[in-house]
Amino acid sequence: MATTLVGLMVYFGFLIIVGMVSSRKMKSASDFIVAGRGIGFFTFVLLMLGSTASGGTTLGVPGLGFVGGWPTFWEQFFLPLSCCVCLILFGVKLNRIAIKRDYLTLEDYFCERYYSEKAMRILSPAISIIICLVYLIAQYRAIGIVLDELLKDNILLFLDRYHSSTLADFRDFLATDNNFIIVALIISAAVILVYVLFGGLQSIAIVTVFHVMLILIGIIVITPFVVYTVPDFNQVLQNTDSNMVKPFYPQMHPPYETYAKFTPVYILSFGLFLVLGIASAPHVINNVFAVKDAKYFRWAPLLVFVIFFVVMSLFKINGFAARALAEQGRISVSHPDYSLIVAIKYALPQYLWVFMGIVILAAVISTTDRLMLTIGNCVSWSIYKKFLRKNADDEKIKMMNRCTIVVATTIAVALAIEQIELLVFLIWISIGIMFSTFTVPLVGGLYWKKATKEAAIVSMVMGLVSAVVFALVDRYLKPLPVHFSLLSFLVSASSFIIMSYLTRPPSVKVLENTETGLYIWRP
Repeated sequence: MATTLVGLMVYFGFLIIVGMVSSRKMKSASDFIVAGRGIGFFTFVLLMLGSTASGGTTLGVPGLGFVGGWPTFWEQFFLPLSCCVCLILFGVKLNRIAIKRDYLTLEDYFCERYYSEKAMRILSPAISIIICLVYLIAQYRAIGIVLDELLKDNILLFLDRYHSSTLADFRDFLATDNNFIIVALIISAAVILVYVLFGGLQSIAIVTVFHVMLILIGIIVITPFVVYTVPDFNQVLQNTDSNMVKPFYPQMHPPYETYAKFTPVYILSFGLFLVLGIASAPHVINNVFAVKDAKYFRWAPLLVFVIFFVVMSLFKINGFAARALAEQGRISVSHPDYSLIVAIKYALPQYLWVFMGIVILAAVISTTDRLMLTIGNCVSWSIYKKFLRKNADDEKIKMMNRCTIVVATTIAVALAIEQIELLVFLIWISIGIMFSTFTVPLVGGLYWKKATKEAAIVSMVMGLVSAVVFALVDRYLKPLPVHFSLLSFLVSASSFIIMSYLTRPPSVKVLENTETGLYIWRP
């Protein structure tokens, strides 16, 4: 039991040390926000992967595989592909423009391309903050789940060994209601805050390299253990429902079972949602502004895809194996998102639980820290520096950034104590909003010369509102035949096109400064 506490202390201690060491390099706002544009190739590749991996990867991916079987495997192509789309369709061009025009955030690009230092300067960071905060709540909830399921029993047993009345009272406190999750979240948030506040993107990049390596090692280690317990998992899935081992479920609406929604039409909409939604995510796309050399974009997409595909596939296969174990009555899973954790506790020796807890935490934290910094950047740079106090110096910008991160983290932790049932819904609605608000203005701004300020503003607002409406309809009123975000994306796209034709086109100077046109590499 002591191994659990020692392992956590070493892990959290490492994160804190990284932040303190990185703080020595923080001399300017640019150092804090984009690591002084000094991110190397290997770090950049893993930063892209780490920013995309999340609680959805370690808990949601096997959970979806647990529920739906092989028809959900398409997800393993879509998520890695989203990184490739981000790097090729958006990253190459945005990186080049950012260096030329001194952008630090995606909002800087939006404001110049859509010639709006007021409406767009407030609207685009406001939507980014909403998206990232919702996503952040889900990530902290995932952290609480992991610590509660894999570490709680060990820590309580450790405290039982001592007869101190103080420790006994503390043990009883942790064992009551959600108190363990509350304490675990507070401690985890405090540690993440330390290294993010000290080192900004520089410390996040270093920690992400460590986290991604942990994830790779961890998933390679656990998969043989889990699969070995049920090597015939495909046969068990087929006996449960023959469609679970097919590429997709029969096309019908409503589906014959709630888990059978991955029909060809739904998979298509789900793919667009994941690929373009993640590719347009502020916390992912902002990584392209930190690259040291534009040549990295030649090989980074391929390397990210290969590594991410392997990781995602192994997590999904663990979900299949967990479902087979549950069907055989060897494990009991109260919620699909617990399936990997329950399978680990069944298949792995107890002394490895703390290692796997840290591995799963690594995937969650690798997105959590990036979300926190993105929220801080939106407030401190996009709003405070560029709109409210244009003469603010670097120290004031960094202080505003840090204060914002603390406030956002406090809100996220407070709301993350709510029930698990909202976890996947929060992740999906946040990605759906990204898809519905940022994808159209990004593609239109980079590649269509007729795209106007009014069109971008209207499409963002309409995309945001319709995404929330369709998500609520799909969840609480009537399931939709396609992923809800496809409908809100169509609302956003149609609004963008119509408004662009109804309003005056941008000036030639704006188009030249932002390299608008049907090309990726400048002709």
